[in-house]
Amino acid sequence: MNLEDLREVVLTRRNIKVFKPDPVDESLVLSLMEIAKFAPNHRMTQPWHIVFIGPETRRQLNHKADFGGAPLVVAILSEGAAKDEDRVEQIVATSCFIQNFLLLAHTVGLGARWTSIGAQPQNRALLGVPEGYDVLGILGIGYAAEVPHAKDRTPIADKVRHMP
Repeated sequence: MNLEDLREVVLTRRNIKVFKPDPVDESLVLSLMEIAKFAPNHRMTQPWHIVFIGPETRRQLNHKADFGGAPLVVAILSEGAAKDEDRVEQIVATSCFIQNFLLLAHTVGLGARWTSIGAQPQNRALLGVPEGYDVLGILGIGYAAEVPHAKDRTPIADKVRHMP
């Protein structure tokens, strides 16, 4: 893959709001996650954990848009840590894992909707999240029924400063 191909993948990936009802093969998702696990992670902790969410739990999560009708829903957890700085490292690594997965999914025609409802206390309990773990997202995964247009982004020059 060259830079232009990778640029295209990054620039065209979107948070999908509405999915087709076509089923998604769990083994395809797991094969993408096998690649995504090469995300940078502090001391090779590999802190990500994946929870496949079935219909009953999905109903109880009561997401207002039902994850856009995505045929597959997963929660991504990050292991906790004894020290705050290590916990931050775990969250950053798990976020990198998620981004790798999102880009890989896009390359095979899958889309995802990243939601934060798993962090709510009642949803943590519903998902059986261990004490000290963080829920970084619940992803609806499927084939996009519609792809949103890209939203404008702040020029990177406005986000850069130089130190003496």
